[in-house]
Amino acid sequence: MSEATALIETILALGTITSPANPRVRAASRLRESAARREHGLTLVDGLREIGRCLRAGVEPVEAFVAAASLSDPSPALMALVTELAARDVPLTPLADRPFHRIAFGDRNEGLVVVARFQGQRLAAFAARNEQPVFILESVEKPGNVGAILRSADAAGFGGVILCGGGTDPANPAVIRSSLGTVFSLPLACDTTAAAIAWCQRQQRPVIAATPDGACPWHEARLAGPATILLGSEAHGISSAWFEAAAGGILSLQAVALPMLGVADSLNVSATAAVLAYEALRQRQALP
Repeated sequence: MSEATALIETILALGTITSPANPRVRAASRLRESAARREHGLTLVDGLREIGRCLRAGVEPVEAFVAAASLSDPSPALMALVTELAARDVPLTPLADRPFHRIAFGDRNEGLVVVARFQGQRLAAFAARNEQPVFILESVEKPGNVGAILRSADAAGFGGVILCGGGTDPANPAVIRSSLGTVFSLPLACDTTAAAIAWCQRQQRPVIAATPDGACPWHEARLAGPATILLGSEAHGISSAWFEAAAGGILSLQAVALPMLGVADSLNVSATAAVLAYEALRQRQALP
């Protein structure tokens, strides 16, 4: 008997949970709600790629649920993660289809969901990578947008991401999935708008604010080095607190805009972030 077969038999011998009303399944499914995540400091990670990045980033896995049906013919990627979790003594529980679908993300069932200890940290614990730009996302509400921006920040070599002013919790399972797990590897902080402004002041970082009526074209702004790129909410944009801080000399702020040649008056916030992230990368690579 191979080690993989023995491990599968050991997992299945624990007994497959068949009811979506099982207390452990209900507790895990509640982690899709922000109140439960805040209370317990836990979240759900599903998707094999995302779970792998979670583990490589040193995030603590607390327990794991395996789709029992997937163990009849597990993929190499699934078996590798199950083996790693077992080696870490993470409890592995097999679930029938109905309870597994209660905790899995939408229709993208890859056979494994991990409960992990992860939540956004305050700015006091934030350490951006030196001399690299940082995104500040103020009140960005849609998890898909936050996740997409995290992917752009990761791809373009950003020093970190700060979320402020409310909006989406970075531990939201939808953010984790849409970020493809990059949320675990980037320096990340969540705090108030006032705290973010104070951080920019202490760090003496210039703020580049993307607004539809910005006076400066996006490519003329200095985005290389320790710039801070500020993006506002999908509905309301950037709050007045940033402009008031700039008017009071607390921070340096430059408003930039991307050209809009069609009937729409603004880009999706994640599309704007991608354009600015790669312009920042282009400028850094052009430096002598």
